[in-house]
Amino acid sequence: MSDVNNEKKQASSLAPIAPKDRIMSWGSNTMLWLGGCISIGTLTMGSAQLEKGLNLVQLFMAVFLGSLILIIGIAMNDQFSYKTGAPYAIQLKSAFGTKGSTIPVLLRGLPAIVWYGFQTWLGGAALNNISIVFFGFDNIWVFFILFQIIQILLSIKGFQGAKWVGNVGGVVISIAMIYLLYICLTQYGDVIGDKLMSHSGTWGMPFIGAVIAFFGNSTTVMLNAGDYSREVKAGYSSVQRGASYFLAMVPATVLLGLIGAMASTATGIANPINAFAQMVDNKVVLLVTLGFIIFAQLSTNLASNVIPPAYAFMDVFKIKHRTAVILVGILAVCTCPWILTNDSSAAGLDLFVKIYSAFFAPIFAVLITDFFILHKRNITKEVLDDLYDEKGNHAGVNWAAIIAIAVGAVIGLINVNVSFFTATIPTGLIFYFLMKKMPSCERFRKGTTLE
Repeated sequence: MSDVNNEKKQASSLAPIAPKDRIMSWGSNTMLWLGGCISIGTLTMGSAQLEKGLNLVQLFMAVFLGSLILIIGIAMNDQFSYKTGAPYAIQLKSAFGTKGSTIPVLLRGLPAIVWYGFQTWLGGAALNNISIVFFGFDNIWVFFILFQIIQILLSIKGFQGAKWVGNVGGVVISIAMIYLLYICLTQYGDVIGDKLMSHSGTWGMPFIGAVIAFFGNSTTVMLNAGDYSREVKAGYSSVQRGASYFLAMVPATVLLGLIGAMASTATGIANPINAFAQMVDNKVVLLVTLGFIIFAQLSTNLASNVIPPAYAFMDVFKIKHRTAVILVGILAVCTCPWILTNDSSAAGLDLFVKIYSAFFAPIFAVLITDFFILHKRNITKEVLDDLYDEKGNHAGVNWAAIIAIAVGAVIGLINVNVSFFTATIPTGLIFYFLMKKMPSCERFRKGTTLE
């Protein structure tokens, strides 16, 4: 009987979730976002800011401001799904149409598959290193496949699996971060103080670049924030949910950025994971570091890299949740993560990230304009039902949204480093103007302030 119920639940995963069926408390939501924002990339990014000449105070402020801007965006874009219970794939239909939404839903989902494979390989490598040290067994492929199977099995459970990993992983990750910070301060405090605190640094463009870097590191989750908020129990205001995002993401991101910079400063090694291996040569520190890597990859993948492409495939190809999750896992292996994790692939991967990020600002701008300005934050039951109707007013493609994100992406690609800040407002204005003037948008205007 439970299997039948699970199948029914998976088949209707894109349907609105009623408030009584939501499973995430405020605390569970906080732990889920904590696990999702922890990544080795944040450690490395903290290390990378040293080349820009920032001191410790400036690095702290850069990480804090970048993370703060990010959670403001998340708190704005989570409202559609929290109010309606519908996922990101359905939210897109409001602005892009039932067919037009395929473009932005895949633009969000496909990069997640690349990162899923990338982080799965890192997690497998961490398991392999533990095996080498404690058991003398060395076979990274065995642990890569094992780690992948574990992730798929947890992902099939949907948000129940993500919730479990978030609650457990959040605790493990927090303890590990505090321990790594303790090592930095107690054993290398003098070196860190001399090199990171003594020089004046800069508040100019390098500082602004660092703010943008830490903001852009997680813009992907800002787009599909609704995939998580729809699972949060009713009764929490936007401010309360915003506080959850803040407590989950800002302290952890700041701590990771500072730890990465401290470890690299203490050892002179750019890769913070390798730096920790050099800092203290004992199995306890190694186990803590590798355990941190494993839970960081696991929690990030389940929270940020499985849900978006799985929902995308369910919507586009009309497949069940279980099938979509397995497909995501297979495609992640097909991205050849063992190649992407090589140092020689770093430049290409960085370019890939910057190029696809240029499309995120336009999509975000269209969603915010549609929900806050055109709908005045009010999605009626009639409008919501219409989004699920392949023959309704939102059927087909809304070319106003497609044209707007195309123009916005061109603007963003002029300078991919600041694309979010240069493309957001122009895209929103273009979308609003086209929605108001294009004859083909008449049916899309129903239920909006332009009606």
